[in-house]
Amino acid sequence: MWIPDTLSGPNFTLNIRDTFAQIVPSGNQTITGGINGKFWGPTLLMNKGDIVHMTVNNYLNDSTTLHWHGMHLPAVMDGGPHQIIPPGTTWQPYWEVKNQASTLWYHPHMHEMSQEQITKGLGGFIIIRDSEEAAINLPRNYGIDDIPVMITDRDINAQHQFAIVPYGDSIMANMTLRAQYNVPAQVVRFRLLNGAIETSYNLGFSDNRSFYVIGTDGGLLDSPVLVNGAAPRYILNAGERVEILVDFSGQTGSNVFLKAYNQSLPNFIPGSESFPNGPFASFLGHTNYNILKLNISNPTPNPISTIPTTLVTNQYPLEQDATLTRIITISDSTGVTSVPILGPNAFILGHHLFDMGYINHTIPLNQTEIWELKSTSGFGHPFHIHDVEFKILTIDGVAPSPQQAGWKDVVLVERNKTVRFIAKFSDYADEMHPFMYHCHIALHEDEGMMGQFIVTEQVGLNKLNLSTDFSVYPNPTREKLFIKFNELPFEIYYATITNLSGKIVMMLPKPELASGIDVSNLKKGVYFIEMISQKTKLKTSKKFIIE
Repeated sequence: MWIPDTLSGPNFTLNIRDTFAQIVPSGNQTITGGINGKFWGPTLLMNKGDIVHMTVNNYLNDSTTLHWHGMHLPAVMDGGPHQIIPPGTTWQPYWEVKNQASTLWYHPHMHEMSQEQITKGLGGFIIIRDSEEAAINLPRNYGIDDIPVMITDRDINAQHQFAIVPYGDSIMANMTLRAQYNVPAQVVRFRLLNGAIETSYNLGFSDNRSFYVIGTDGGLLDSPVLVNGAAPRYILNAGERVEILVDFSGQTGSNVFLKAYNQSLPNFIPGSESFPNGPFASFLGHTNYNILKLNISNPTPNPISTIPTTLVTNQYPLEQDATLTRIITISDSTGVTSVPILGPNAFILGHHLFDMGYINHTIPLNQTEIWELKSTSGFGHPFHIHDVEFKILTIDGVAPSPQQAGWKDVVLVERNKTVRFIAKFSDYADEMHPFMYHCHIALHEDEGMMGQFIVTEQVGLNKLNLSTDFSVYPNPTREKLFIKFNELPFEIYYATITNLSGKIVMMLPKPELASGIDVSNLKKGVYFIEMISQKTKLKTSKKFIIE
């Protein structure tokens, strides 16, 4: 099994490309999409409190976006379907890392193209560290006893190319077919990510060994949760992450498989069904299968050999602190003609197919809310929300299991059930750029099972007295462009640089202007920089030359 390289912050450069990789061991290479490589992308290592700066270069033939899944950050930096990066364009978001130690990930979020671009292999892990996690005796030797595993499935045709379908016939771990990996005979930490288009995986081990859940989507639990019994299992849905500890002590020379026990999944959960024909057909449907063979080798020096009894102290919002319960319906619709695969039967949120220009909900800054996800759908949907991590209150009136009781950003809403969670919408208000919520089955998301919300702050403002005029210098320039405000400086919401033909070449959300804008990678020629005021949203454009 291939292990992604790592990049350490606070500055990251991600180059997204169309490429090729030898996915099948012999024969044709597979057309893939890669970030700094032939598929997938590097694992980004960040520390809580860092100000991270991302330089995202889109070298694809198509437009794309890059969403930082699970990250609490400004909407304009979030990488949802509104932050489109055209081919040949650089996007430079930045933010303060406010999340606690956790396993997040990044992936494309281009509306109507998410399934295609994720299928190609675009994405990557994010590992956030903090002082509280560092104080716990946990495995954290990356790739040795702290192992990231992205689980997915692909349909690979006779020419060894990926088909753009919801379910695949071939299981992959870190984009590796028939994967195996050597693990030391000690306590090992697995960071498991479901990166599939649709499939849920009912995870367990071939010898039915027990394991400990130590973290969910948004970080560590208060204490490890033992998963044991006759058949220890954990259902991991599309977009979800879970961190587990497995004790391999004294087992040198043996092996065990991480498996999907999908034959025992409840009906109407993705992967539980078996379709013999059509776009949803898969040999893996409603079957049990191996995901990753683990060969147990000698322990490392100074191995972790015990399971901690406690982890962190989480402070969850209290139900009595919520000032609003917001009901989100999940339902099926007939007579829909705009969805090519699911139509005329579409899955929808809030009785409304996604519309880029329609804001489904407006939320006051710092409001604590309960979201009640009520499903009348005939299928289970992994619901994901941007901006916040939430705490599940009840699933069909019952408190969640201990292993689901931590911070979450994805929750499975089974058919005809209701899930209630609580979250606080703090720190970031933006009346222009929305956050998204959607089913994390990429097909459903692409076909309109998505909504959006804005977080607003009521601030009095006299817009008439604010000037947004500026000038640029030096002009011509070679390396950096500086901004001079003609009156008092105003905060820039967004800066966009276009060439003489009108093509966007740089996208700079809330640019930091004090040290200038680095334009050294741009070719010689005439350009325009357009800046939008944070307060007035007025646009002003100036011409400059690179010599």
